[in-house]
Amino acid sequence: MSAGDATRSRGLITFAIMAAALIAVGLGQSWSVSLSILQLCLISAIMALGVNIQWGYAGLFNVGIMGFAALGGIAGVLVSKSPVGEAWSVGGTGVFLALAVVIATVIVAIFAHRRLPRGPARIIGMTLIVGLGYFAARAFFDPAVDAIEGVNPAKTGYLGGLGLPIIFSWAVGGVFAAGAAFIVGRIALGLRSDYLAIATLGISEIVIAMLKNEDWLTRGVKNVSGLDRPVPYEIDLQETGWFRDLIESLNSSTLQALEPAARSDALQQFVIDGSSIFVKLCYVLLFAAVLLAVLWFSERALKSPWGRMMRAIRDNEVAASAMGKNVTRRHLQVFVLGSAVVGVAGAMLTTLDGQFTPGTYNPLRFTFLIWVMVIVGGSGNNYGAVLGGFLIWFLWIEAEPVGLWLMSTLTSGLAEDNALRQHLIEGAAHMRLFTMGLILLLVMRFSPRGLLPEVVRR
Repeated sequence: MSAGDATRSRGLITFAIMAAALIAVGLGQSWSVSLSILQLCLISAIMALGVNIQWGYAGLFNVGIMGFAALGGIAGVLVSKSPVGEAWSVGGTGVFLALAVVIATVIVAIFAHRRLPRGPARIIGMTLIVGLGYFAARAFFDPAVDAIEGVNPAKTGYLGGLGLPIIFSWAVGGVFAAGAAFIVGRIALGLRSDYLAIATLGISEIVIAMLKNEDWLTRGVKNVSGLDRPVPYEIDLQETGWFRDLIESLNSSTLQALEPAARSDALQQFVIDGSSIFVKLCYVLLFAAVLLAVLWFSERALKSPWGRMMRAIRDNEVAASAMGKNVTRRHLQVFVLGSAVVGVAGAMLTTLDGQFTPGTYNPLRFTFLIWVMVIVGGSGNNYGAVLGGFLIWFLWIEAEPVGLWLMSTLTSGLAEDNALRQHLIEGAAHMRLFTMGLILLLVMRFSPRGLLPEVVRR
């Protein structure tokens, strides 16, 4: 059996195990919990695909994943929330004037940089242009921000968005992340891999700090809640005739066995539970469609001449450069593409949550989790990245309840107030990090290239 066939067979087996695990959660806990895990598994898989494009294709070590995901999240706010008319009237003009000054400053600085000769004249000229532009922009920006944030800060205090369907924000989030990645890449991609990691982490922290503090744009730590949804609301489904008829027909045997008085209450409970499951299924279908589209494009790119060139650059930059390939330009391409995918996933995550909470973006913690997904799944293999996204998120969610059950079972013979029993049960909350470390160590020991390693064709 060839390496490709072996990887394919292993992939089918591992995905079947994942499906069985999700079904087991549905049967053992509830289908609502199983679908909730599946939703986030799909989003995690898309993020892992974005990182795999950067690391698996080109060997770029990006530790700023959460910054690009946060840019996707703010796209959900800027696209879906209705504009705050009063805020626009008191501060919108000032913000646009400040933006115009910044753009003009950049244009003049570029022109001056090209025209002025190297030396003190260029340094002094650029310093004057940037300094004057900065103070001119602040003269318009600061009063505008104070006015915007003063408009009913308990509910708004920001400009709002465009009032469009939130599903458009998925594409906009990708554009935001791609634009930021282009700027970052132009600055940092010439650095060595370890310096690139430090630079991307620092930039991610800067992006998230801006989102936390620029209340006029994001409401900062006050959060933006009540975002639009691309799927029906549960309460609307519960009051819809066709949905109630569907639930009644699906549970007809159970309802017929009940007394008429109890039948109505049981039907109402079935409708409530069914509406939650229906909404989650709608999200699953949307997220699965995006995942399949990204996976299809990723596979086409990987198997194309462009993908073979990227892997050649990854394996030996010196040789690729000697063959006439522009390594930095290709790195910039793949860095922008991978970041765009992460931005799309970030917008999807905000859509699922129904709110934008900048304080929840923890670059170190969740960047580590996404990297574990890629490493465990198999870097360089798109299906491996998807598998890693599913497996690691499933274990991340289930490790705590399983750990609590395990500790309770192991200490069942001890008294309720036993110090060891209480310590072990309280420590079950930390089983997530222990599980992630254990999985990573086991995979690195027994399958260092991941569960679905990259298939190298000679």
